[in-house]
Amino acid sequence: MPLYIKDSDVDSLVDIKDAIAALEDGFRHWRRDGTENLPRQRLPLPMPARSLNLMAASSPALGICGHKAYFGGCHHVTLYSIEEKRLLAVIEAGRLGAIRTGAASGVATRYLARKDASVVGIIGTGRQARTQLLAMAAVRSLRSVRVFGRDAGRRKIFADEMAAALSCEVKACDTAEDCVRDSHIVVAATNSSAPVVHGDWLAPGSHVNAIGANGYARRELDDAAVLHAALVATDDRDQARTEARELIDLTRDGKLDWDDVVELGDLVQHNHPGRGSDNDITLFKSLGIALEDIAFGKLIYDRALAAGRGAEMG
Repeated sequence: MPLYIKDSDVDSLVDIKDAIAALEDGFRHWRRDGTENLPRQRLPLPMPARSLNLMAASSPALGICGHKAYFGGCHHVTLYSIEEKRLLAVIEAGRLGAIRTGAASGVATRYLARKDASVVGIIGTGRQARTQLLAMAAVRSLRSVRVFGRDAGRRKIFADEMAAALSCEVKACDTAEDCVRDSHIVVAATNSSAPVVHGDWLAPGSHVNAIGANGYARRELDDAAVLHAALVATDDRDQARTEARELIDLTRDGKLDWDDVVELGDLVQHNHPGRGSDNDITLFKSLGIALEDIAFGKLIYDRALAAGRGAEMG
């Protein structure tokens, strides 16, 4: 019988390291072995709902296909067996999505950040920020973290919470610039429509994960932050062509070529060497794609089945 798996089950069955491993497994078959990814589609809805967001993927190597649908606070991943042609699970995707987004940055950081990167600067203290920092700690040994958010009280609370979770120094900064300057890894996890990371702040050798903006109305990086990068990566170039404003504007103006944007799957498959030198600045423009959702969803389903978790759907 298919399973209905709740957010609370997801939290008890998997962690960020599991998610990073699951995404790497998915990307090992990127653009081959029948793996397909359908970029996000947005179905307009009357206000205040705005839109129904739909995205789908298949991974014959993992034996699955499926889709993610969400609007407002309602998020679900639906998973199917390709061989058995049947529904496996419907998974609430609030926690799945937050952990998966952190894991995508973890995969990118594993392949692009310097091996000795130990100082993280994160802008944003919302629901995505915690899993971003947990992912950074999963792939690098962190010495210190700097946090900036617009609300001083909230950033102090977040810094204290993450200091306990990461067992390292976590400092709340007064400005975004103070947060970014001299950081080895920079994370932007905001819903900003104006840049929050400026290229002139980035230290040589730093790696940037820009994860908050996945629509043309939003952007987190100024042009210099992208142009200073020796390597620009994203999870799916096709999806980036409609969602990654920072890249869309530069390609339109002839300052960046889509062929030079590296896909995460090429890094995982070692089709691209990644960072060229310790002084290079690297950038991962994260969008969140369906292949990531179903690869992580498959692991959650397998764990739930083995643990007797989830409710059978009649």
